[in-house]
This record gives sequence, structure tokens and C-alpha cells, in this order.
Amino acid sequence: MSDSGFRATGPADLHNEPIDFAALDPREQLCALLRERVAGKPFSELYAVTLDHHGAAVMGHVLLDTLEDAGYSIDDYDAVGALTAASVPLVGSMIQAAASRGENLDGFVMDFVFPSIKGPSIKGKRVLLLDAWLSEKSYVQTSSLVTLRNGNELSLDFSIVEHEGASVVAVASLVGGVGKGADEHEITVISPVDGARHEVPFIQVFHESDLAE
Repeated sequence: MSDSGFRATGPADLHNEPIDFAALDPREQLCALLRERVAGKPFSELYAVTLDHHGAAVMGHVLLDTLEDAGYSIDDYDAVGALTAASVPLVGSMIQAAASRGENLDGFVMDFVFPSIKGPSIKGKRVLLLDAWLSEKSYVQTSSLVTLRNGNELSLDFSIVEHEGASVVAVASLVGGVGKGADEHEITVISPVDGARHEVPFIQVFHESDLAE
């Protein structure tokens, strides 16, 4: 028990020592949480991080900063859309982080149930599509069809957004599995209507290999 009489609380790292969040910048805080909570798991929906009070407090800002470093300032998109239920907390955090910076950012959710887009209208808007963990492991480890494979649910989501009169600026993910690091990559989406191919920028905050380091 500490000298204050209160029991120490909060997440612990892989060595069962408390994480000193005050000594870490927001990106390092989020990475520490991810490494702790998903250690040894081939895939996770990341709720243990995105709904954690530390994670929720910083992940919106980390996403905005990573996107800006990749060349996408908050002025480059008007709304951010959750591709899966797991990414809904991320969208909320981005909205709040943007508001704290004096910027307006709308959110929406992609859904299988009509209407396919839930939230404020995205007609005429530039949108960013967001997931929590987007890689080939998404396909292998879960029943989600939102993966990086061609002709998948991600392609359908892209088409739905365009049908609503919006344009997709990029796809982003808190954890990804393309290339290495947060450098911009491209993923291919194929229209289920006419087979047209689109190369869409993909930005990942962390590569899944980062969580094992």
C-alpha cells in the first residue's frame, strides 16, 4: 500500500510493474497499452484498449497526429466513419479530440442494416474510413469481412460511401498489417457494381509487429 493509504491502480506492463504514463508521450502510452492488453493474441478487437480510460483519453489525438504526419490534416476530411463496431470508440475519440482543437469533425457508422450509413449526412463530404485492426489477421481470426483482401466488404463500404455522394480520402486503422510503420500505403478496393478498381491510401498508427517488440 502506498504512503497515501490508497491502493495503486491502473494497468501494468508485461513485467507486472505499473506503467508510468506521466513519463510517456500519448503515442507511447497507447503503444504500451496495446502491447500489454493484446500480448500473445493473434488478433483482438482492441476494446480492452479503446474503452480503457487511458486509451480513450489519448487515441483520438494519436490518430489525428498520425494522419497529419501522413499528409492528411483535419482540414482534408469532414467526417470519419467506423467500418466495424470495434472502431466506434475510435470515431468518438477523434470527434472529441478534434473539438478540443477547435475543429469540427462528424462521425458515422457503416452497418449491414438499412440505412447502411448511420449518423449525420455525408453527402458531398470528404470522409475517412476507420477500423481498429485491419490486416489479413482480421480475415483469419474473426468473422468480419472487413479485410484487406480484394473484393471484400471494404470494397462494398467504399461503394456505399460513394453512392451517398461522398468521397473517400483514405482508410486508417489503429493497428494494421501492411508494410511497416505509419508510412502511407495503398490498398485496392473493387467496385461490386462495375468492377472498377481504386487504389486508396491506407494509414496505420501501429503495425501489428510493433505490438510484439
